[in-house]
Amino acid sequence: MTPVPPPVAKCVSMLGFPMDLGAGRRGVDMGPEAVRYAGLEESVKSELNLEFEDLGDVDVPAPAAIERGPGPKYVKEIVSACENLAPRVESILDEGKFPVVVGGDHSMAMGTVTGVASHFRKKNEKIGMVWIDAHADFNTDKTSPSGNVHGMPLASLMGYGPEELVGIGGFSPKVDPENTVLIGIRSVDDGERELVMASGIHYYEMMKIDARGMAAVIEEAIALATRGTAGVHVSLDMDGIDPACAPGVGTPVAGGISMRESYLLMEMLADSGRLVSMEVAELNPILDSGNATAELACEMITSALGKKVMGPLAGRGHRRTGRLRS
Repeated sequence: MTPVPPPVAKCVSMLGFPMDLGAGRRGVDMGPEAVRYAGLEESVKSELNLEFEDLGDVDVPAPAAIERGPGPKYVKEIVSACENLAPRVESILDEGKFPVVVGGDHSMAMGTVTGVASHFRKKNEKIGMVWIDAHADFNTDKTSPSGNVHGMPLASLMGYGPEELVGIGGFSPKVDPENTVLIGIRSVDDGERELVMASGIHYYEMMKIDARGMAAVIEEAIALATRGTAGVHVSLDMDGIDPACAPGVGTPVAGGISMRESYLLMEMLADSGRLVSMEVAELNPILDSGNATAELACEMITSALGKKVMGPLAGRGHRRTGRLRS
């Protein structure tokens, strides 16, 4: 039996990014506190025997305090917040720790991924990325029906869209398209569809997952994201998971990744031994039920870090929700 690779780092560093400037409705700014309340620190320490540090939240302005300008909503403030986030993520990696950034709307990825990519650029290395989402997040200022920036981050990271977004961190693209994998999409705007298909990224809509099975999809995704890279960043939008399992999201889309597929996805990523960083986006406690989505977010993080039903700490490491117990 092939041994499971050890975690990339012995210390997990959490950063909160309480931003909802990029979203169409309020509430995701409370995501970091919901995950803390759900017990992420306790789970990482007791179930994975890893060190954990909570570095607090990155300062983000509130929408009510900002005067709207033309073009995509709150671009200047989002860019500023992401420029503050990026060096903090980079510093965590410089110290040999594993960054977990909890948001916040998905425009946060422009800061998180910039920080991760910057760390490896200093060593002349690049990263791969697995992006889990119901939406493609590949709009630009020219294609977006709403002007909400949380629908633009993946395009911006690939080098498409307003220069203010593309230029975060001073380099572009942040990740090569051939090392970028989008999993779980089932809601794509007309204007972004052509851009996704032309960009060179790899994408697995729910039809492909249903036809091929999650195990085959994630195995291929890992191979693509690790080809010639130093490691993989995982960007998890909680609306990638079916709303029956994750109700507390701002833009739910039915027919998503199931509970069992979600665990399989994260555990196979952990087994690869190639994860270097992770972020969780779009958790909206206002729309949640009993903090269930925040608890699931904790489960996804710990599964990605190596938590197993059976293993050295299995006596304490069963699923908190009990959904997969026999």
